[in-house]
Amino acid sequence: MNPNRTSEILNCYDQLEIAIVGDFCLDRYFEIDPSRSEKSIETGLEVYNVTNVRTQAGAAGTVLNNLVALGIPEIHTIGFCGEDAEGWLLRKALHKLKGVNSEFFFSSSLRQTFTYSKPLVCELNKPPLELNRLDQKNWTATPEEISDQICEGIEKLIHKVDAFIVMDQVDIEETGVITSQILERLGQIQQQNPEKLIIADSRRGLQNYPNLTYKMNANELAAWKGCSKMSLDEVKNESLQIARKSGQPVFVSMADQGITGVVPKGDQAYAASLPLRGPIDIVGAGDSVTANLCAGLAAGASIDEALQLSMRAASCVIHQLGTTGTATRRDLLQFA
Repeated sequence: MNPNRTSEILNCYDQLEIAIVGDFCLDRYFEIDPSRSEKSIETGLEVYNVTNVRTQAGAAGTVLNNLVALGIPEIHTIGFCGEDAEGWLLRKALHKLKGVNSEFFFSSSLRQTFTYSKPLVCELNKPPLELNRLDQKNWTATPEEISDQICEGIEKLIHKVDAFIVMDQVDIEETGVITSQILERLGQIQQQNPEKLIIADSRRGLQNYPNLTYKMNANELAAWKGCSKMSLDEVKNESLQIARKSGQPVFVSMADQGITGVVPKGDQAYAASLPLRGPIDIVGAGDSVTANLCAGLAAGASIDEALQLSMRAASCVIHQLGTTGTATRRDLLQFA
């Protein structure tokens, strides 16, 4: 894709309005200085001295951060957090982001805030080393009254936004934002508004989802089809079968093998991953692909062009170590 066409697509981002429906979490990074380690007097165990704490929105918030980095002027967050300290920090992180409208992001005493606490050992001239993560999550089903609020937010934005991104990031079904009630309504909205772009991404797989635009990785596709691994040709063939059955586009990212996309009538596109430029951290790469696919398609890019943009973004993100990175328009233009 030449520089002029890249700029033309990216300039269209100035008119976009996108909503993210999903599980927003708090990413909390504890930076540890190993030179200051000591032994606990009480237990004799090693003490990790934290010299800095960073917080940012994660999970669906990672997609949000990528859209903000792209300069999307209005982004709606639809989800919930708990009425706890982590929820306060998450709301604070969302409030700092330019262009983010959190009118439909709810606090509830019935839920706790999804939180990923990540200890990082930070040494000079070395990539950060992540120790065992500490997670906080909900273990019970999301109350219907909260799902009703989520549905209300979606309804109010149907004719306002250019696209929805659906981010199902919890491990236990029905405990997050994307419940069966929400999926049923999204399926109805897609049927009633066939031109509306609704991209779904779920860490538990999309096989039980309504007919939306699917974005998944190769491992998720293989699990769906009951096998351990797939070749590129197998990924393309299975993607086409799913697209024809659902009547919607299907995108499958394949790590260092790139990404493929297919539409129901059979047109396929492929973009290779870009060469590595040093040490990498793949955390957040898939979310950057989702955000850039959505922005590109909503701005009028072809499937082939949207795939190329997503690979450029992923290349930028994986080279940002010790954090969940993003890619700006300037970053994407440097590859043109």
